[in-house]
Amino acid sequence: MGKLAAFIINSVLLGVGLAMDAFSVSMANGLNAPRMSRGQRLAIPLTFAFFQFLMPMIGWFCVHAIAEAFTAFQRAIPWIALALLALIGSKMLIEGIRGGEASEEDIALSPGVLAMQGVATSIDALSVGFTIAEYHAAQAFSASLIIAGVTFAICAVGLRIGQRFGTRLAGRASILGGVILIAIGIEIFVKGMFGG
Repeated sequence: MGKLAAFIINSVLLGVGLAMDAFSVSMANGLNAPRMSRGQRLAIPLTFAFFQFLMPMIGWFCVHAIAEAFTAFQRAIPWIALALLALIGSKMLIEGIRGGEASEEDIALSPGVLAMQGVATSIDALSVGFTIAEYHAAQAFSASLIIAGVTFAICAVGLRIGQRFGTRLAGRASILGGVILIAIGIEIFVKGMFGG
């Protein structure tokens, strides 16, 4: 196998691994707002793809520029992901329990909350900076682009699955979406703290 093929396969596999949390959150968003606009259907996977591109690049830069500070920050990553996803999930859960119907303007899909979801699900991708540390800047950029492309595709699928089930679950979808987000936050935290 040639070096280019190995590089692409490696990057795709990294992308698949990193996109799993974003896939689940996309599915929760689809559950919460099954009748969202076309713009939102595009914004969700684009947001996750953007952050999955950005985080490995930041990680790569940190390894090359400020490795000591980055290592100290890594310990906070599970806490940050847990806090962000628990906050968003709790809001969705409360909304579902109160019986409020999700709308296009719902807080769960506002640009600010979507950005928080993007950060929470991609913050562990900062560690990929260590994995790609030996790459030149152009290689790191290319790998991050591939990761972003894979994330976009996976999140678009997750969103569609969530929308399908969201229309069937009606009012309960927001509760399920909130529970999924909180569970993902706990899972990221446990993996980050205990290496599970």
